[in-house]
Amino acid sequence: MNSPTVLSSEELERYARHIVLPEIGGPGQQRLKRARVLVIGAGGLGAPVLQYLAAAGVGTLGVIDDDTVSLSNLQRQVIHDTEALGAAKTQSAAAALRRINPNTTVETHEMRLDAANATGLVAAYDLVVDGSDNFETRYLVADACAEAQRPLVHAAVGRFDGSVTVLKPYETDATGRRNPSYRDLFPEPPPAGLVPSCAEAGVLGALTGVIGSLQAVEAIKLITGIGEPLIGRLLLYDGLGARFDIVRYKSPA
Repeated sequence: MNSPTVLSSEELERYARHIVLPEIGGPGQQRLKRARVLVIGAGGLGAPVLQYLAAAGVGTLGVIDDDTVSLSNLQRQVIHDTEALGAAKTQSAAAALRRINPNTTVETHEMRLDAANATGLVAAYDLVVDGSDNFETRYLVADACAEAQRPLVHAAVGRFDGSVTVLKPYETDATGRRNPSYRDLFPEPPPAGLVPSCAEAGVLGALTGVIGSLQAVEAIKLITGIGEPLIGRLLLYDGLGARFDIVRYKSPA
């Protein structure tokens, strides 16, 4: 992500609304073009993340998912459509992203993330966005990102609520204290069966758009080096109450 990347005349027009932002400008847009971002899951959260990062001009998007598109997905996983029913989510997402921005290279990983492949896959990218829907994968992704020293934009959703945070536990803050890890925030997963799945409890479709869009914003901030990422801060959104809150958390002293 250090060598300059020339933007074509078509790209200058496509990203004009970014380039006129002083905080991003041409250099920031070039960083986006050079960036390699891995998105875990092409579902409710992954859909808006992938769409907005492609539209923003991220040069390479990796998407990992081992599922196929089903009718019940379409209420919230807006990167897929009715014609994609039965198709691999990675392939459906890649086709949609090519329609959004042909300048973005899409790398598909039609597999399940596991202990054997997580670290190597994560290390091949500059940044990871986690759109998974289970605690096993969340801990696996967080540990792999910490080991490979890759920033992680984490999120989770419930029925009408969601949360977002950014993890860089391999760095220290301004005071020299280590940034908190996912395990500092959630030391261990809840007992099996305590947290119902999306299929069991339901989820408001548009909620995943809100939380996934927030993840995309954090990813763009990290790539371009602007603003203050949600490091050590858990952003909470209550859809029914139309309220945002912040919970601060730290690593052990």
